[in-house]
Amino acid sequence: MKKVVVIGQGNVASHFIESFTKSKAVELIHLNSRNLEIIPTADIYIIAVTDDAIQAVSKQLGNTTALVVHTSGTVALEAISQSRKGVFYPLQSFSKNKTVDFHKVPFCLEVNQESDFTILSELANILGAKHYAIDSKQRKKLHLAAVFVNNFTNHMYQIGQEICEEHQVPFEILYPLIEETSKKINTLSPKEAQTGPAKRNDIQTINNHLEQLNSQQQKIYKIITKSIQEN
Repeated sequence: MKKVVVIGQGNVASHFIESFTKSKAVELIHLNSRNLEIIPTADIYIIAVTDDAIQAVSKQLGNTTALVVHTSGTVALEAISQSRKGVFYPLQSFSKNKTVDFHKVPFCLEVNQESDFTILSELANILGAKHYAIDSKQRKKLHLAAVFVNNFTNHMYQIGQEICEEHQVPFEILYPLIEETSKKINTLSPKEAQTGPAKRNDIQTINNHLEQLNSQQQKIYKIITKSIQEN
């Protein structure tokens, strides 16, 4: 049984704690990052805090010979000061009150000592998660890509919802379209799956849409339309 310490109290930490607690392969200890005066010994320390706090928390762990990992998509491996260091990054959007199925969450793993990769692989397996060897440079680019496909896409959902609500149309009418669009890229590339007035260069429809939008929405619409047309 591995002794795992999870440090943090945010969304990622909360879901790790919930899942590891159910496993008989892990002895779990949870620490608040603001209260690290007494640090228990462990096999693995998982620093699941905000990006700008990772380095400070690592320093508080001192010269432990255990494996110390962080869960960030953008922070480099070198932010951890210990000799055995790694990254245990779950590529998913976490909300505190939304259950996470780790079987569907890919983990990006990185270590500075090759032997520790097996340890992180086993930890991912305990969660039932698929894992990939991704270095810091690749992970930064992957996180950037994730912002486009997740955060920016979700903002488009928000704008769509606002337009629907403004005109008393149920947003749920768009659910099947959203689902079908996301399913398409399982069999088609995003470029192949692209449809709509920008793809068709339907200027009349584009101008009609622009007339219905406020100034901020127009800016977004024009930028995305131009990007599609030039792609």
